[in-house]
Amino acid sequence: MGCCFSKRRKSGKESRTEGEEEQPKLYSWDQREKVDPKDYTFSGLKDETVGRLPGKVAGQQFVIQDCENCNIYIFDHSATITIDDCTNCVIFLGPVKGSVFFRNCRDCKCTLACQQFRVRDCRKLEVFLCCATQPIIESSTNIKFGCFQWYYPELAAQFKDAGLSIFNNIWSHVHDFTPVSGELNWSLLPENAVVQDYVPLPTTEEFKAVRISTDPNRSIVPVSRGQRQKYSDESCLVVLFADDYTTANARKLIDEMVGKGFSLVQTKEMSMKTEDAQRVFREKASDFLLLLNKGPVIALEFNGDDAVQECHLIVNGLFNGTKMFVSEKKETASGDVDSFYNFAEIQMGI
Repeated sequence: MGCCFSKRRKSGKESRTEGEEEQPKLYSWDQREKVDPKDYTFSGLKDETVGRLPGKVAGQQFVIQDCENCNIYIFDHSATITIDDCTNCVIFLGPVKGSVFFRNCRDCKCTLACQQFRVRDCRKLEVFLCCATQPIIESSTNIKFGCFQWYYPELAAQFKDAGLSIFNNIWSHVHDFTPVSGELNWSLLPENAVVQDYVPLPTTEEFKAVRISTDPNRSIVPVSRGQRQKYSDESCLVVLFADDYTTANARKLIDEMVGKGFSLVQTKEMSMKTEDAQRVFREKASDFLLLLNKGPVIALEFNGDDAVQECHLIVNGLFNGTKMFVSEKKETASGDVDSFYNFAEIQMGI
């Protein structure tokens, strides 16, 4: 007797209509937009103004090579950038998540922000720099550094996309791998150097749409004196603890202090542990321990006669109710600064 269930089910291949082909399986990497390296390279250019508008690089790596007498503007964040064999070029680079590496370049003027900065076999570079780690030069001469100062509306978000803090900038803490006895291969640009005199704004129609300011008071990165000699024997340390307004409060305090004639020496944003706070804040550490769990702190060093007194007046007047550490008196303030930044250097391995 036949079985009514005896018909064999057709396999997947057999069930397809005649002539129908099997569709290949799509993987996530197959669906990514293909990257053309030519879109992220400037090579062999001469006497041109070129660049990329905000959103056009979007974290890719970029290569600049064999360019002469060019103005190059990258108004976006990128992964890494190498600049090889360029002569007499003006270069602006938006935030770079990794390294910027100059090789065999000469007579270039630059403004850039990055995690790591390195120069090898170069001569006569003038660089307005924001760098989270110690800038390195090697087999190079006449390299001059200033503090990054630049603004356009998209820049703050680009710093975040690149994973860079505007407060982590040790632009003047330069290490020379190949020093020459009796000579200095690098130096600092004059404090009153105007960035636009070195890296002028683009004049082409394409880039006029980017609303740029080189006013140091509008710079996304706070303009600091760095390793230059201090004006006064008195400095003051202010540490702001993480909340929704920390960055805005830090910028407001900087504006107030600089507006009153004090100089911003250095800034730092980093996490602290309980033992770090006890070492830096000493007997006041218990006041701040719970605040450390909310996120990184921002530290500011101001310099000038009566800096401690003025910091207290501004903090009490503008930020009443917001908990901050402010050096208590000028006699111990230098010790506060040294304690915090020595701790910061140890953490960074400088």
